[in-house]
Amino acid sequence: MTNSPASAADSDAPTRLAPGDAAPAFTLTDSEGSSVSLSDFAGSKVILYFYPAAMTPGCTTQACDFRDSLASLQGAGYTVLGISKDKVSKLKEFAERDGLTYPLLSDEDLSVHKAYGAYGEKNSYGKIITGVLRSTFVINEEGTLELALYNVKATGHVASLRKKLKIA
Repeated sequence: MTNSPASAADSDAPTRLAPGDAAPAFTLTDSEGSSVSLSDFAGSKVILYFYPAAMTPGCTTQACDFRDSLASLQGAGYTVLGISKDKVSKLKEFAERDGLTYPLLSDEDLSVHKAYGAYGEKNSYGKIITGVLRSTFVINEEGTLELALYNVKATGHVASLRKKLKIA
């Protein structure tokens, strides 16, 4: 048996989605224990963001930025959904602690993260690790991606996103 280089399919590099791609369907459990499917929002615009871990400093900053911009995002017709690998109980605590009034969804098996290319190898302080890639997707009324943003920064991301979407 010889050692051969790993193929792209064998690596931890995620397959990235791009504008124009169909948004992968999913059904996950929210912080209240209810099932939420992407299809529940058919005909609506959705901002779907992936974050590494509830109640960590960067993720709290990002979640609270979405909370603080929720009225203007909803006013522009967008529904915000946050997804992490956290258990439902931790998401409930996070939502209650920080007054997060939009759905936080649990993807413990990472299947939705992987479908969106939001899990794989990343550089963390100079070291290559495998983990959640902080990513945001804007999905239009037809279920097609308008934006696919990978490795976004927690701080200032929502303001940047609002600018891209031309939302004051």
